[in-house]
Amino acid sequence: MSSAIASGQPMRVVVWGENVHEQEQQEVRDIYPHGMHGAIKEGIEENLGQRAVVRTATLQDPEHGLTEEVLRDTDVLVWWGHAAHDQVADDVVDRIQRHVLAGMGLLVLHSGHWSKIFGRLMGTTCTLRWRSKDDREIVWTVDPTHPIARGIPHPFIIPAQEMYGEFFDVPAPDELVFLSTFSGGEVFRSGMTYRRGYGRIFYFSPGDQDYPVYHQQEVRRVIANAVEWARTDRPERTSPVLLRYEREDFYNGHGYTGAMGN
Repeated sequence: MSSAIASGQPMRVVVWGENVHEQEQQEVRDIYPHGMHGAIKEGIEENLGQRAVVRTATLQDPEHGLTEEVLRDTDVLVWWGHAAHDQVADDVVDRIQRHVLAGMGLLVLHSGHWSKIFGRLMGTTCTLRWRSKDDREIVWTVDPTHPIARGIPHPFIIPAQEMYGEFFDVPAPDELVFLSTFSGGEVFRSGMTYRRGYGRIFYFSPGDQDYPVYHQQEVRRVIANAVEWARTDRPERTSPVLLRYEREDFYNGHGYTGAMGN
């Protein structure tokens, strides 16, 4: 267990928002007066209280608000992007990827499926079927035993939402937590987990700039649950490395000090 978890220190969360629609479209500002990143932050705080310290960062901040110092002090990064994926600097993507592989949790929301960082970690096109009209989404819990599904009604309904449907070109997930259905008969794997290196990743599709989805209680609870799940319990953030051991030399050297020491 990490020293931070063992000592009861709060989770350090950064909610990253592209913050483009909110600046350019009045109808989006009306729904999210503090930005989508602001609404997501409020939902995490509402559910986790003192168990989390939540900050926000946006595309417009220097280095997109994701400097080496910020990421080093972040347990879980929550990502929302849509209209400006190509404006995210590659060196920042490299930095995020390195931290995820070393143990930082990552939540990718809605149209973040086309973000550079998600595509990099998935290794596929991450394309899907979509329809941008007022649609009803029913979110079904596929794995009710999963920590991310804790306290979530089965199912819950999002009255107005953009449709995302299969085929979704991503690798088979480690765990499928939620499946969504829509009025046109489409289905979508809307809540999936992955592990990359030492990092935990959760993709969750509900949430579009044209609808008040991030104000909905169930959606906020899912994101907060996922933040708790994605936090690593490793003692420190390190990347997997190549190590040479002699035959039957299972435990000696390389910083190992025994089961109790770790």
